Amino acid sequence: MMPTATAVDARMRELHRDNGGALLHFLRRLTPPASPCTAEDLLQETMLRAWRSRDRLPAGGEPQRRWLFTVARHLAVDAYRKRQRRPVEVDLAESDLPPSAHATADSAIAALTLRRAIGELGDAHRSVLLQLYVKGLSVDEVATLLDIPAGTVKSRAYYAVRHLRNALTGN
Repeated sequence: MMPTATAVDARMRELHRDNGGALLHFLRRLTPPASPCTAEDLLQETMLRAWRSRDRLPAGGEPQRRWLFTVARHLAVDAYRKRQRRPVEVDLAESDLPPSAHATADSAIAALTLRRAIGELGDAHRSVLLQLYVKGLSVDEVATLLDIPAGTVKSRAYYAVRHLRNALTGN
């Protein structure tokens, strides 16, 4: 027999009432204060996952609590990993600082490496990069200009950028 919507709502309210406070406290210890993903966001996502998995959710008590805390911990770890992959944001005031001599040498080496890597690209890949990143055209505009499918533009851009990234990182 399928539970009614009101029974499901009541079960979810009870689940939140019994575990929400402890989960929030747990998640606050796992998320840094300046994090874009807050403990409250993670709690909401945990409860959403519980609702989506309500048929597989362990019946009350300790097994249910362990399930919720495991989901919450996984969400916190995923949020942490996502923050680590995100590029570092730089304040504009920091970018106005004059570069040090070491930074200038690094920039010159990077520019030479990049120039060499661009020279290693084939004409097809180089022309896609030029149109997309130098001239600022959209994928569709480049496809029309070069008379190739948009998927080919995306593919060439992907492989060209990957080649340049590998050249700059030494991979």
